[in-house]
Amino acid sequence: MMDETFCKPAAIQLRKYTPSDAFPLLCLFRDTVHRVNCRDYTPEQIAAWAPDDLPLEPWANRFKGKVAFVAHDNDTIAGFADMTTCGHLDRLFVSANFQRQGVARQLLRAIVRSAHQLQLNEITTDASITAKPFFLAESFVVVSEQSVLCRSQRMNNFKMRYILS
Repeated sequence: MMDETFCKPAAIQLRKYTPSDAFPLLCLFRDTVHRVNCRDYTPEQIAAWAPDDLPLEPWANRFKGKVAFVAHDNDTIAGFADMTTCGHLDRLFVSANFQRQGVARQLLRAIVRSAHQLQLNEITTDASITAKPFFLAESFVVVSEQSVLCRSQRMNNFKMRYILS
């Protein structure tokens, strides 16, 4: 017989981003890219995308003026998402330790609610190869495949769109 508490997903809560979240979210971002996105990108691309020396101040500044949420299980941060007030979902990352537990879906639902409150017509994002299946499952559509330059490394991702109803 299986212990139900072992299989039970974490009790994830959402809250709004605060500036004190910047450093732990930067750490989560780096760790997630290195542990999860590594299956779809080369080591050189991963090192360019999430370098160890990524400065905190520019990272923190990217949250300014955005709608941003942090997912947590008690004191452990499980993920985060941020969107511009024009509807561009800039980042949605879930810790490698919380993958496939509904965290990304909860974060996306909070973003969609915010987009409705802002009276937006759509949400756009530039989804990684890794994230594309999640966004497709959440009714986003691919607008185009892109090849972007990130610190001298060429990487593919997907411009995607979600129409708000």
